[in-house]
Amino acid sequence: MAKNFMPKGKIVRRLGVNIFGNPKYDRLLERRPTPPGQHGAARKGKPSDYARQLLEKQKVRFCYGLSEKQFRHVFDKAKAMKGITGHNMLQLLERRLDNMVFRLGLAASRAEARVFVRHGHYLVNGRKVDIPSYLVKAGDVIEVKEKSRKVAKIAEAMEGVMRRGIPTWLSLERDAFRGTVKSIPLREELTSPVFEEQLIVELYSK
Repeated sequence: MAKNFMPKGKIVRRLGVNIFGNPKYDRLLERRPTPPGQHGAARKGKPSDYARQLLEKQKVRFCYGLSEKQFRHVFDKAKAMKGITGHNMLQLLERRLDNMVFRLGLAASRAEARVFVRHGHYLVNGRKVDIPSYLVKAGDVIEVKEKSRKVAKIAEAMEGVMRRGIPTWLSLERDAFRGTVKSIPLREELTSPVFEEQLIVELYSK
């Protein structure tokens, strides 16, 4: 994703939901629930359908850290697949290696996971993969390279995952710095954060 210089706190306030998962943004939204800017608190009125659709797309795009071009590519791929386009889209996003690394707690955030993947810190089924958008499959094993297990931020992330937990479709061998993709998640299993993906389908169908 092209570098985004907007502070994450402002992004969360603009979108109205904690898309990054860090508890400090929940506390921020409690203190300052209005959008950022001089007139944020004064904005009233029901948003248009287009505004709701655009906002939902931005939620998902910022959550997974994709550029507009990358996100559209994912949507087009999802549309070409059998099944429900919105569900396919979320599954493709969840299957990204950087997301799986984050979900397993092998990095503290998706942004951090993306950097670490590019630096070659992880193996998939015993082979180094340094492409954040690499799509993992059910049964794949993701692990931290032996030399990389001494990286302080990775060790810290492993401590943090014990507090936030991991999804049911993954399993983690914490002492081995290794996780397994037990299955590709169903739509009903994708509950954090909550998205209305049908609004994105409507947006791109115009």
